[in-house]
Amino acid sequence: MNDLPFWAHLLALLVLLLLSGFFSMSETSLMAVNRYRMRHLAANGRRGARQVMRLLSRTDRLLATILLGNNVVNAALTTIITAMAISAFGNNDEVLAMATAVAAALLIVFGEIIPKVIGANRAEPVSMTTSHGLLPIMFLLRPLVWVVNGFVNALLRTLRIGTTQRTSDGMTTDELRTAVLESAAFIPTQSRSILLNLFDLEGLCVDDVMIARGRIEAIDLEDDEATIAEQISTCFHNKLPVYRGDLSQIQGILHVRKAVALLTREEFSKESLIEALAPAYYVPAGTSLFSQLNQFQENRQQIALVVDEYGEVEGLISPQDIIEELLGEFSNQAPGVRSRALQWGDDQTVTVDGAMLVRDINRRLGLRLPVDGPKTLNGLILETLQEIPDSNLSLKVGDVAMEIVQMQDHMVRRVLLHRPLPAEAEESAAADAQ
Repeated sequence: MNDLPFWAHLLALLVLLLLSGFFSMSETSLMAVNRYRMRHLAANGRRGARQVMRLLSRTDRLLATILLGNNVVNAALTTIITAMAISAFGNNDEVLAMATAVAAALLIVFGEIIPKVIGANRAEPVSMTTSHGLLPIMFLLRPLVWVVNGFVNALLRTLRIGTTQRTSDGMTTDELRTAVLESAAFIPTQSRSILLNLFDLEGLCVDDVMIARGRIEAIDLEDDEATIAEQISTCFHNKLPVYRGDLSQIQGILHVRKAVALLTREEFSKESLIEALAPAYYVPAGTSLFSQLNQFQENRQQIALVVDEYGEVEGLISPQDIIEELLGEFSNQAPGVRSRALQWGDDQTVTVDGAMLVRDINRRLGLRLPVDGPKTLNGLILETLQEIPDSNLSLKVGDVAMEIVQMQDHMVRRVLLHRPLPAEAEESAAADAQ
């Protein structure tokens, strides 16, 4: 080696330094690349992406090739620098120490830090570019890699460390949620909201989104015909449950258009109303929303009554209620009424129906009332107090102060909610009080 001219040593040193950077950059970019993005590009015909997926399909061979190549190159580079130093300054401990320090500095800066920073920051283009060079190197080093991997696997088996290749690197629901949340620059806000709602839908059942029993609009056959006719002519729904005396005594479902036709022809009577009823469709409480949506499609139903284990009607649900969990609320019923009823007033208070779902209140008013217990506000208050309260009673659930405005039939009918203060304002108020 001493017979080579100085420029040849420098050229060999430069080539080895570039190779060291190549291996370091390749390793970092391939480990940092988004595999799902690569699969997408490979499916669209990108050759570089296909080569990247081919390399990543055998991570053990890939890493062994990179590490073998990198260590051989680094050892050769250190040898050349040492030989150049000895040739120029003589063979002594100080020269060897200086040569080692120079080699380490060059490898750390130009063979490790700079290439790895580039590979990490530009993982996609770098990985597709370096894959062209890694594939032939893997082929050339295949026998040596096979020997090394065989020794390593035998050692790992001796230590009882598994070496099974993962067959799937799919993402869990929580990982998908995080990916969606972090993709704000690529996914529109509305689409991102729909995706997040879809993830939430997995853990929800009909009890979480149904119209609670106390808020169901239904026709009582024990009312007089004039009252029933007025109710039909002023309702905002296409279909209404019909019962006799008690809501659990359902007689059927009335299609409002049929009843309006009877009113128009002046043929309206309770008997004709009963004849126009369709059979009621029942679903058990606790049915998952995904399952219920499929059942609506299979049974071609537009409305279902939710019943408990005793057959008592707990609520009512429609496909629209499930779809609203994904897309947001529709406003085709009593336009503007619900929105105005659930907006904070100038005094930061709002009056809410006690039969309203806690999830609905949280979503509309931006609150954090507990949803893992009772489904309605009335149930939440009764569980908190452990007794039937009186009107004009104040309490606090979580960070929300509320006042019971109206009681009826042992149920909380109207509640005045006070908007909670921001955390900073609460801390300031507590400090002032002290």
